[in-house]
Amino acid sequence: MRLETNRLVIREFVPEDWESVHRYASDPKVTRYTLWGPNTEEETKDYVAGMKAMQQKEPRTHYEWAVTRKLDGELIGGCGINVSGSNGEIGYCFHADHWGQGYASECAKAMLEFGFRQLGVHRIYATCRPENIGSERVMQKIGMQKEGYLREHLPTNKGGFANSWLYSILSHEYVPES
Repeated sequence: MRLETNRLVIREFVPEDWESVHRYASDPKVTRYTLWGPNTEEETKDYVAGMKAMQQKEPRTHYEWAVTRKLDGELIGGCGINVSGSNGEIGYCFHADHWGQGYASECAKAMLEFGFRQLGVHRIYATCRPENIGSERVMQKIGMQKEGYLREHLPTNKGGFANSWLYSILSHEYVPES
């Protein structure tokens, strides 16, 4: 499975991706707002192996992909959509060197297109930690609406629980780019 945007190739993970993934998954700056990380090498290898195993599940409900630049094939992040009933949850994570260049928005738009057009979901949502202004801007930029504030709804591997903003978009609100 493979998706393409103007500047990106969004593809399945392969085992050899672990080192590129580890470059961002082990970075405290990148994982500051995640529920996981910073990863050890073993955790990153386990993650990539888990994503490879997920590709074989039938029916498939979890799609986690490597994000590479068309220009040079460099793996710069990851994204995904997980489906439960008529809902899909999207997420994205990029190496800090590639923040602020529109890659997350470009990738998130591809997730909306895939979720609504290929998977037929009715609602796609995403969450971010309230301090993660960059991620919140991505959700706004792709047309999602703020639904609310989720208080301590998810445990983290860093101790304690995370608060999140919740954003969503419905299939009839989605306007694909032409």
